[in-house]
Amino acid sequence: MTLMSRLLQRGIGLDTPVIRDVTVQHDLRVPMPDGVELLADRWAPRTGGASLPTALLRSPYGRAGLIGTGMARPLAERGFQVLIQSVRGTFGSGGEFDPFRHERTDGLATLEWVVEQPWFGDSIVLVGASYLGYTQWAMADSPQVKAMIPNETESALTLEFLRADGLSLETPFGWGTMVADQERPFPLLRRIAQGRKDRRALATLPLNRADTAAIGRPSGYIQDFLAHDRDDEHWAGIDHRHRVAQVGVPVSSIAGWYDIFLPGQLRDFEILQAAGRPARLTVGPWTHLSRHSTPIREALGFGLAHARGEQPPERDPVRLYVTGAETWQGFGHWPPPGYPPRRFHLQPGGALATEPPVESAPEVYRYDPADPTPAVGGARMVPGPGRVDNTELEARPDVLAYTTPPLDDDVEVIGEVGAEIWFRSSLRYADVFVRLCDVDQRGRSYNVCDGLISLTDADELTRATVTLWPTAHRFKRGHRIRVQVSSGAFPRYARNPGTGEPHATATTLRAADQAVHHDPAHPSAIILPTSRTP
Repeated sequence: MTLMSRLLQRGIGLDTPVIRDVTVQHDLRVPMPDGVELLADRWAPRTGGASLPTALLRSPYGRAGLIGTGMARPLAERGFQVLIQSVRGTFGSGGEFDPFRHERTDGLATLEWVVEQPWFGDSIVLVGASYLGYTQWAMADSPQVKAMIPNETESALTLEFLRADGLSLETPFGWGTMVADQERPFPLLRRIAQGRKDRRALATLPLNRADTAAIGRPSGYIQDFLAHDRDDEHWAGIDHRHRVAQVGVPVSSIAGWYDIFLPGQLRDFEILQAAGRPARLTVGPWTHLSRHSTPIREALGFGLAHARGEQPPERDPVRLYVTGAETWQGFGHWPPPGYPPRRFHLQPGGALATEPPVESAPEVYRYDPADPTPAVGGARMVPGPGRVDNTELEARPDVLAYTTPPLDDDVEVIGEVGAEIWFRSSLRYADVFVRLCDVDQRGRSYNVCDGLISLTDADELTRATVTLWPTAHRFKRGHRIRVQVSSGAFPRYARNPGTGEPHATATTLRAADQAVHHDPAHPSAIILPTSRTP
């Protein structure tokens, strides 16, 4: 295990540990109020561990592998004792796994159990990414907690995927198939094969049979997200947004510009800011599956300091990695001041400019859900997303592109990005997908951020208001700003069948002719929070 410790230290660039002699107590039984017992493993130095702060991770993904070796060990070697608990119904813990439902009740009961243990060292820090971060928001208002470090997560996990005006498909479906079989042998190898099955299954009609096509049986979670949008009472118990403003402990949020949960995580941070809570934010150039040392460094530098009653090292409350410039910048708030909105108007002939558009005919493309516009890069929970070359995508006839001339100066865009697209379809039901790209001096087009909205009266000329992912990006002098407009990004978003049928049960796909207007009466534009840089 010393070798593993050294490999991990080098692999993600950690400082030398205080101690490498770490032991693990397996299968500690933690009773819940209803009599169910959840299993936990405790990692601690062989000597002196009982006096240390406790880092608590509550996970549906087991207690070994990347979570144990990759997270618990480095923390236990550098000042924490670590308790990893398997949530209800997973990896030996009793009860049934009903995603998100029991995390508050079970989390609070776990905290009460921890403080009564003879090894408890008077303070708890909540740590973990994704689902493990969501479990933090569910129990963060407990007085035993001294700090929390939610990583690439948010307080209403899964709800952003289920918008009635834009159903995310790939991520919740892939997560549903993953957890369905994750306790079988060789999970990583099987996940590779399962990914191929998932891609084929996502083309199934109706979609409520896709889970059976992928894993051989229905998945309760997949059936639920297909049947219930985010405003449905079915999801009422999993939403912890109302707790965020009441969280009084220091929070250090870690997010990624290409992470699937970025909008919700920034919303949570803004709520903390508005409530005057002690909080800071780090956003890097990461996807959901990126591996880097920031979560461990924050647990040690921020979490451990607060657990000991100390102040962490000084830094700006908001620290953002500015893509394009490839540098970190510090700010006092999110979104930062000094970046006023600036409209870049779609122009005839594929041009993009700050000047108002001139009289012009709309541009038309045909969208066929039987051959849907593909998802390329972006915020996805699959290998290889993020910032990629969009040249091949932009060559498709169902993608329009609007581009500025080469920039005379750097243009920095930091904050919330939106678009207003005047749009009409030959069908009543259609989607509008907008993507912001950076075109370099060699003509390669790299995605910066994007967003989608589903329309229900698309056969009437409509101003489609599209919310794109937030960003911090510098368009360098000589580069060009490009906006793509299309009608999908499959399978990241469910394809719009064009019929108005529910996604779960739709069996008919109808192609549509889509028109994008850009004239003085219909000034389609992308709105960028910009600041020119010297």
